[in-house]
Amino acid sequence: MSAPLIVSIPHRLSREEARRRLQSGLTRAASHVPVLSVDEEHWDGDRMTFRVRALGQAASGQVDIADDHVRLEVMLPWLLQRFAEVAQKAIRQSGRLLLEKRS
Repeated sequence: MSAPLIVSIPHRLSREEARRRLQSGLTRAASHVPVLSVDEEHWDGDRMTFRVRALGQAASGQVDIADDHVRLEVMLPWLLQRFAEVAQKAIRQSGRLLLEKRS
C-alpha cells in the first residue's frame, strides 16, 4: 500500500469561514481541471470525505479543518502517484488562494 499524499495549508480564518469557503471549493476547483471530476463529497462537521477521478483513476481522501490549518489527505492509485508532487503544489496554491484572509 502506498503512502497518502498529505497537504497542510495554514489559514487565519474561523473554522466556520474556512468550511464555508471549502464547501464549494472542491467542485469549483475540479471544474478548472479538465481531467478531474468529483464523484462524491460528504461533510460531517469539520471533515469532508471525498472521491475524485482523474485520468480514469479513482482517488479518495478527506479534508480536516483545524483552527489554524486545513489538512488534506488523499490516497492515490499507483498511476496518479507519478503526478503527486505536481498535484501537491497545485493543491497548496489553490488552497492558499481560497483560504486567504480578505480585509
